[in-house]
Amino acid sequence: MRASSFYWPWGRNHLAWQSARATAARLAPLGMPAVNDHPQGRVGLEVPGRDSESLRRASRRTSERERGTPDERLVSFLAPSSFGAEQYRGLRHIVEESGKHVVGITSPIPGDGKTTTAINLAGALAQAPGTRVLLVEADLRRPRIGDQLGLEGSDTRGLADAIADDRLTLPEVVRHLPRFNLSVLPAGRSPASPYEALHSSRLDGLLDEARSHYAYVVVDTPPVVPVPDCRLIARLVDAFLVLVGAHRTRRELLQEALAALDSTKILGLVFNGDDRPRRGYDGYYTAQALSGRSPNARA
Repeated sequence: MRASSFYWPWGRNHLAWQSARATAARLAPLGMPAVNDHPQGRVGLEVPGRDSESLRRASRRTSERERGTPDERLVSFLAPSSFGAEQYRGLRHIVEESGKHVVGITSPIPGDGKTTTAINLAGALAQAPGTRVLLVEADLRRPRIGDQLGLEGSDTRGLADAIADDRLTLPEVVRHLPRFNLSVLPAGRSPASPYEALHSSRLDGLLDEARSHYAYVVVDTPPVVPVPDCRLIARLVDAFLVLVGAHRTRRELLQEALAALDSTKILGLVFNGDDRPRRGYDGYYTAQALSGRSPNARA
């Protein structure tokens, strides 16, 4: 299995820096030699990206997967010693070093891998002993977290229900996954108007409560460009990580997404779908797994 991978264009110690002010039109002058203009006007790495057919295959895997079984792409849970899981652990380090506690995960358009990244980041953060982590599904239009985690009854009460009914408390709508040391606030029943639901002051109260009870809150938000929902959620998060599909996300869409968000809250960009050979790395992790140190690891 090819795990999702990341490319840190500004270096791991500088991810929170001028990326907040960089627009897509200025990416190349900022010293990103591995990022280039695709002939079709896209921003990405010099590798094959995730095309629509691969996304359709992923969707079929989700529908065919047995209920209760996490999606194979959730390597932070299923293969915590794999190379892919280490990439998410690197993302965890960026968040920990930033001092931010409520982090939104978004993308310019659907299909760039934001939900998978949000779940894996939450799983990586939850690996720290004694750390309380809440994963919030704030994409009320296309909720996917329940399906990817294989949650039973993923269509039951969640965020939208707690917003609509202020008698519901946060603990009543949060699902606990003791196996992974993780709490999940699913989207719940789809509201008639997701925009109005997210515009409610009730959402402010719920996330304020979550902030006081959890060390980290990871929020899977809607994509920025197609709908305005993410811009409503932006007022409640400390920082954003913006997913960019390698060889997939068009430059102008990335520019539009960055312009719509508060530049001071953009922690950095995550390039997803990098298929370049990782010379010297795969052998190291394979050898580690075969040595018996990580008997549950899967490449």
